[in-house]
Amino acid sequence: MRRLIALAIVAVLGLIAFGTRDSWLPLISSAADEAPEAAHEHVAAERVKISAQARANLKLLIKPIKLETFRRSLQMPGEVVERRGRGDQSFTAPVTGVVKSIALFPGDIVEPGGPLLTLRLTSEAMQASQLELFKAAREIDIKEAQKKRLESIKETVTRFEIVDMQNQIERFMINKKAYRADLAAKGLTPEQIDRVEKGDFVREITVHAPVDAAEKAKALLELQELKVFQGESVQAGQLLGLLSHHQNLYIEGRGFREDTSLLERTARLGWPLTAVFPEETEGNWPPLTQPLTILYLSNTVDPAHQTLPFYVSLPNQYHEYSREGKSYRIWRYRPGQRVLLEVPVEEWSDVFVVPVGAVAREGPERYVFQQNGDLFNRKAVHVVHEDSRQVVIANDGSLRVGAAIAHNAAAAINRALKAQSEEGGHAGHTHEH
Repeated sequence: MRRLIALAIVAVLGLIAFGTRDSWLPLISSAADEAPEAAHEHVAAERVKISAQARANLKLLIKPIKLETFRRSLQMPGEVVERRGRGDQSFTAPVTGVVKSIALFPGDIVEPGGPLLTLRLTSEAMQASQLELFKAAREIDIKEAQKKRLESIKETVTRFEIVDMQNQIERFMINKKAYRADLAAKGLTPEQIDRVEKGDFVREITVHAPVDAAEKAKALLELQELKVFQGESVQAGQLLGLLSHHQNLYIEGRGFREDTSLLERTARLGWPLTAVFPEETEGNWPPLTQPLTILYLSNTVDPAHQTLPFYVSLPNQYHEYSREGKSYRIWRYRPGQRVLLEVPVEEWSDVFVVPVGAVAREGPERYVFQQNGDLFNRKAVHVVHEDSRQVVIANDGSLRVGAAIAHNAAAAINRALKAQSEEGGHAGHTHEH
């Protein structure tokens, strides 16, 4: 019974539809005609044709993309400084005297241990020490000779006399050792002290550049400043000049307190920094081969500026030239020079990194343009990070590795696409009404 009722209802609906076909059939035909055109316009709106002449006008750069690792960096100010304890070195007068001659002048290069200047001795203490050393050496010789004579006639002398003579020799040996140490502290070499023992007193002394065993084979020193002149009388301990050692320097960076945890992570992971020297002039310098990494962070915060100092080793470079038989150096980096440090603080792996000009922006959307002959297809992408120079794009399937995209002028291409859409046309042909 129910089946018969259903058949009857279907038959009635069919008769009604057939009777009203003139009213609804045109609507279906119109929708069918419009649907393909709408889909076609949507596809056309995502691509634009750029002629060879237009690409030349835009100086369009097309390059394939690849997966990379990108590190986000913070810019921090810095300054080139001397290495603490191994930078500038002073040299002083070991004894009182008069400057007899000067071997080097500011700008001259000297090897560690090389001569700097010569002093004519006027120190009474130096003269007295030399005299006492000579006397102690002669007394030892005399006592040794006396002891031998006593031992040769020991039948007529007591054992006490021989022992007493040996004690006198030992006392003079102690005095001799003390005077030798005193003269060595005043700057005499072992060879000069040996000469003093024989009566050849030292009347002048040469001041030499200090020797650091850890640095001797690495770099030469330069005379940075001379504090005395020839004929000047100087006192023991007086500052004579300054030596510079600029082969290796430090960059002292300054981070804010809130960046402390980021700096600690960068130092721990050993991420390389980038240093920009705004004041550096052209000098045909080779690139640095050693990566710049944070050596250590200061354990104190600058109370005035609330910044945290950190230090980066900076290997220096130089050009050398000769004048009047002497060599001089022009250093690339100098203490006091300003630096802008780019410190990596965050990392993304397996991402696409493109220049800022490769990405067009429309509200929340970000687009790149992939080349297909003369056509450029607009691709929506997910930007995970961007700065003033680069944009980091997620590898979410919107782009494939090796795809050739425009690395610049993306905004101009996007304007051309929008203009094409507003004119009712699309790549390949236009609609005519």
